[in-house]
Amino acid sequence: MLGRSLSEAVNKIRHCERCNTFSEQSLCDTCASTRRDPGLLCVVETPADQLVLEQTLSYSGYYFVLMGRLSPLDGIGPSDLHMHRLIDRINDGLVSEVILATNFTAEGEATAHYLGAMLKRQGLKVSRLARGVPVGSELEYVDASTIAQALRDRKRLGSND
Repeated sequence: MLGRSLSEAVNKIRHCERCNTFSEQSLCDTCASTRRDPGLLCVVETPADQLVLEQTLSYSGYYFVLMGRLSPLDGIGPSDLHMHRLIDRINDGLVSEVILATNFTAEGEATAHYLGAMLKRQGLKVSRLARGVPVGSELEYVDASTIAQALRDRKRLGSND
């Protein structure tokens, strides 16, 4: 029973043609939606990252799922992350801003840096998820590197910057 279910899943599941996430159809439900902002494209590492962002109910654009991150030590380069599909996606004439939502690991940062440089050359507005002190936390329990990053990324009060 379990073996048959797994076999059926392998045969039914494929990558969405637009965003590269897992789907049973050629377009996933997110990409098939007409209620989203076509000017926004959020790049994430995995379908799980996409799901977490969706659960916030605060993002209304589309996604592109890399299915990984750059990791030269592991032999994972740009061609392994479907970068050609991402370029095709941003060249649709609708995308005006790309939000880089890769993880804040060394590999995630390297991936964001690589993508940011590549996408800026395409003339797009490129932004990165903010990072800092978690909401509801106390400073004495936050690690020093997170506090240092929060200080560097601080915002002036009363500013829309």
